[in-house]
Amino acid sequence: MASKYFSRALIDKYNISGPRYTSYPTAVEFHGNFQAADFSNGIRQSDATKPVSLYIHVPFCDTLCYYCACNKVITRDYTKSVQFIDKLKKEMALIAPLIKDRQVLQMHWGGGTPTFLTDEQIQDIIQFLHDNFTMLNNDEGEYGIEIDPRAVTPERIRNLREMGFNRLSLGVQDVNPEVQKAVHRIQPNEITEGVLNTAREVGFVSTNLDLIYGLPFQNETSFDQTLDQVLQWRPDRLSVFNYAHLPHLFKPQKRILAEDLPSADEKLNILDNAISKLSDNGYDFIGMDHFALPDDELSLAQKDGSLHRNFQGYTTHGECDLIGFGPSAISQVGQVYSQNLKTLDEYYDSLDKNNLPVWRGKILDEDDLIRRAVIVQLICQFQLEFDDINQQFAIDFQSYFADELSDYKAMQKDNLLTVDEKGIKIHAPGRLLIRNICMIFDKYLQRMQRQISFSKTI
Repeated sequence: MASKYFSRALIDKYNISGPRYTSYPTAVEFHGNFQAADFSNGIRQSDATKPVSLYIHVPFCDTLCYYCACNKVITRDYTKSVQFIDKLKKEMALIAPLIKDRQVLQMHWGGGTPTFLTDEQIQDIIQFLHDNFTMLNNDEGEYGIEIDPRAVTPERIRNLREMGFNRLSLGVQDVNPEVQKAVHRIQPNEITEGVLNTAREVGFVSTNLDLIYGLPFQNETSFDQTLDQVLQWRPDRLSVFNYAHLPHLFKPQKRILAEDLPSADEKLNILDNAISKLSDNGYDFIGMDHFALPDDELSLAQKDGSLHRNFQGYTTHGECDLIGFGPSAISQVGQVYSQNLKTLDEYYDSLDKNNLPVWRGKILDEDDLIRRAVIVQLICQFQLEFDDINQQFAIDFQSYFADELSDYKAMQKDNLLTVDEKGIKIHAPGRLLIRNICMIFDKYLQRMQRQISFSKTI
């Protein structure tokens, strides 16, 4: 039975390419004229009373997953982490004086695989953070880390908890052995289950599992079996991502044969069933590709209006400025986006010269800020009141966005949303097509017609 969010006819009509809006403006608009001084000035000009969220990008993996589109370095030379940690601390030391008095309310370690580092190395970085930033103790902060379940022991999970991490994210993708072999990620269920059980035993507040649909040899029946297994594990959060096969952009994907992938119709069947099954089993459909149990922070944040979206996807505490450390990491501070250099050599070279490793970025103007607020509200809360934007930016929403509201007429006829004199409300079928709905407010997309740079919206 199709979920209330799912309409094959509407998906077929609106399934074009478009941004995922982990930022607005999107990273496509970042440019090389942006300098390190622009980033540091942006931090100085931001609200010094706001808490911060730290993202730490550890680029190393010891095995290659063929589906991966992340910025990573595949190596089994674990000594490479020594130089990386030295440079990471240099970057942190350059930023610390600018934000040292601001509470670190959130922290997330991603990659790559953060657990490529030893426990001693992770503890060393944690201690450096406590020495140079206003870190929180006793689980007052939301501190999460991504792990590879194949590379951790129960002792490592306990150690991470003792270091102050209280949220754990782990990749599963699919439990089917044939699918796992095709994407070069063999991960028996006992391993995943052992990690989840240990995480709960030692007091992790929240666990997240990543799944991917659209991988080779998947079909509706096999993915339904994966969901059955995942529901037995009952993680607090689930991310169910669409695999975009782009081997011309991501070389590892060349090892995945297009003829082994499920058809477009089969992928939609998988998605429809996943939404229905997870919803029927007590998960809130947060939006796009995220699900959470009703008592998880994501669900609670959506209910109280504080849900946010950034480069890690849906998240809590939108009041935080985001500072990214490590190669390719992105920061969002006040009116500034800044992205670090991508390769290790470039990243190291910049820090050897005592320069922030800034590659590109963007300074937002007032119109960018207004449109960002609108898009974040729609993509997180699925409704918007004009007066909220009017009061925040001293505009008349209906006049300012007269053209955009007119462009919604077709979507209103298709029952994706309602626009009245007070605001915009997204209906259930519009949740899956929220990227299309937000695209109406994207001035860069409308002017430059850059849809080709993005994945399909469904």
